[in-house]
Amino acid sequence: MKLIHGAILLACFLAANSWPVGDVDTVELIPMDDNSIDNFDSDTIDLTQLGPEAFGSPSNKSGESLSTWNETSLMNPEEMGEYAEGDILIPKTSAQGRNGIRHEAMRWPDGVIPYSLEGYFSSEQRDLIMQAIDDYHRMTCLHFVPRSRQTDYIVIQNKNTGCWSSVGRIGGRQEVNLQSPGCLTKKGTVLHELLHAIGFMHEQSRPERDDFVTVWYSNVKPGSENNFKKADKQSVNDYGVGYDYNSVMHYSEYAFSKNRQKTIEPKVGGFKLGQREGLSRGDVKKVNAMYNCKKTGSQVQAENAEQQGGNPIGSFFQNLLGIGKNDTE
Repeated sequence: MKLIHGAILLACFLAANSWPVGDVDTVELIPMDDNSIDNFDSDTIDLTQLGPEAFGSPSNKSGESLSTWNETSLMNPEEMGEYAEGDILIPKTSAQGRNGIRHEAMRWPDGVIPYSLEGYFSSEQRDLIMQAIDDYHRMTCLHFVPRSRQTDYIVIQNKNTGCWSSVGRIGGRQEVNLQSPGCLTKKGTVLHELLHAIGFMHEQSRPERDDFVTVWYSNVKPGSENNFKKADKQSVNDYGVGYDYNSVMHYSEYAFSKNRQKTIEPKVGGFKLGQREGLSRGDVKKVNAMYNCKKTGSQVQAENAEQQGGNPIGSFFQNLLGIGKNDTE
């Protein structure tokens, strides 16, 4: 009888404490009262490497190009765009664009990134977005929170203009576009665009990249050569992390190819460029270094569980069901 009664209470507890899968307005994955970020040395992100072409308007042409992409394509979906480096865009209608070209952005204060979803996303697509956000919550100290009245925030939308994002916090409403289905096929594509919004450039634009990869300009589509520009040493910070072939921010080997031949190739054999499965160790290290993280979400959750004597939910259910108690009680 005790087990039956406990099972009924357990079902009531789960019903009262569950939320729809992918409901971004109710998900909160990290305790917000944990102070897991040290003060920044500098909040500024240098965008000079992008040039004036980073400022523009969303393009239906990029959306049309992406509509031809599928999972057998040689390129990643965000490499199909007509934007700076394929997927970086600071709209002229943004707070930064209205004030004229300004080649700097900012980090998100305290690592808190307000966001909202706008337009239609299927439940599977919402799931994918939330899985990407959960990865940041588990492995970094960043907090993606549903936007309420915050002035600076990102809007994750699904318009037919390709995959694109601004870099860092540019002020005001800031769009991250994930055109379906192309941008919402792999979690790594969502992670990639969000990592731009967090404040990171592409990996192959690092100043020392020629020591690690070869760029075959003879195979690059005419007009796309600027996508392979390198940053000046003075304008980037590698945060002590070496060149990362496995970064979710690295181009694929066929990026912007005109002839289905490789445009970028590792100088070390056995490596594949441009994976879009998840954050690499280097990606995680750089995020935590940029935001001076003291603790990741996983560390916070583990400490909370330890402070509460292991698994607090498991202990609650054991007590509720009478598991481990003397049957004569």
